Amino acid sequence: MEQHKVSHLDTTDRLFFGRPDSLLDRDGAARMTAAALAGMDDGELFLEYRESEALALEDGRIRSASFDTALGFGLRAVAGEAVGYAHAGEVSEAALARAAETVRGVRSGQDGTMDLAPRSTNARLYADENPVAAVDFAAKAELLARIDAHARARDPRVTQVMATLAGEWQAVQVIRADGVRVADLRPLVRLNITVVVGANGRRESGTHGTGGRHGYALLLDPTTWQGAVDEALRQALVNLDAVAAPAGEMEVVLGPGWPGILLHEAIGHGLEGDFNRKKTSAFSGLLGQRIAAPGVTVVDDGTLPDRRGSLTVDDEGTPSGRTVMIEDGILKGFIQDRQNARLMGVAPTGNGRRQSFAHAPMPRMTNTIMTGGAHAPEEIIASVERGLYAVNFGGGQVDITSGKFVFSASEAYLIEGGKIGAAVKGATLIGNGPDALTKVTMVGNDPGLDPGIGTCGKNGQGVPVGVGQPTLKMRGLTVGGTAVR
Repeated sequence: MEQHKVSHLDTTDRLFFGRPDSLLDRDGAARMTAAALAGMDDGELFLEYRESEALALEDGRIRSASFDTALGFGLRAVAGEAVGYAHAGEVSEAALARAAETVRGVRSGQDGTMDLAPRSTNARLYADENPVAAVDFAAKAELLARIDAHARARDPRVTQVMATLAGEWQAVQVIRADGVRVADLRPLVRLNITVVVGANGRRESGTHGTGGRHGYALLLDPTTWQGAVDEALRQALVNLDAVAAPAGEMEVVLGPGWPGILLHEAIGHGLEGDFNRKKTSAFSGLLGQRIAAPGVTVVDDGTLPDRRGSLTVDDEGTPSGRTVMIEDGILKGFIQDRQNARLMGVAPTGNGRRQSFAHAPMPRMTNTIMTGGAHAPEEIIASVERGLYAVNFGGGQVDITSGKFVFSASEAYLIEGGKIGAAVKGATLIGNGPDALTKVTMVGNDPGLDPGIGTCGKNGQGVPVGVGQPTLKMRGLTVGGTAVR
């Protein structure tokens, strides 16, 4: 395993310092970083190389194809609550010197003591393979063509097929003032499929995606892409027969897996360290208190192999971990980057993340999951006299300070007399995150993860994430609907 760590450093050394046109050597980078961060409380030099591509098919043709490479660094200096950050798309001694001069402005005469470097790790959560280089363009284009043909062959009501295949390979190296270096090689792929169906003058669509931190091999497997097509088609056909959703306060059952996005947005952001340090979260000051119903346990786990939100090390060089945020309804802790952890007097949790070298890190979720409970899904459905069963979600909005949220259900059904009834369209869930946690009355024994499609936005930065949960029953949620009484 140690050999694997060295190979990551060797690979990233070649990318950043060993190219024929390199304008910065490794020893110079370490020396300049140490000088720039002298007297600071924390900071690092973050080096990044990224290859990314995307192919999109529509109406049987490749409508767009893109390929991009990015190389650059970000230099961060931390003094107390102040942060100096400078970045450049050129890895050179001159650019690093300019960045160092900029970030040193946050010191303001202070003389801090540099935080200890993150502990080392031998973990390996995903393969090193560069998916962009491993599979040629023709094979990727052929996959999209097969997806289109398969969808149209499955049902004559299919009128349109859209598919996107995307992949990237990110190589990062973190250099600290004490010379400690950490490197990581991160693959990421994603396949998204939308199928549009039409009948009797009505058109509806269904969407499904899959992906993770692995190569394209899994997506090229017919079992995977055909399954994704069939799921998108199934959702479209369900929506084709859906009736208008009712409105009002009712019991709501959330399905397993992807509906955990509601948990992520309405609750997870409020458990990030920066919001709680600044006391702008609805959960501020509630550590050790009951904030959810008994049986509700929520963790953020960045150590799940091959998952979209997982990281061997975060973007500060801290190994990812499994952080219990809520245990049996009691608030146990927050997810932290290094700066907020230090200011709050706790340990970092490996959640310091950034979109790219052009962005400073901050506490972000990885894979946010509610763990399983004691009830069978059938038992949960049978316990509802009248309510809504939400299986998939589309867009949503949440206010971090208040916890108020609005989410639209892309696939939902009525529950009547303990049985799943007609599919409904236009249902939205309206509520308050902290309040919603107290309304959980049954937790299923079927925990599931999303298929690998999540992207989280915060302060203008997007990062890949995962979500998960079991089937979940909540009382008294407000459902916004379109049915006319």
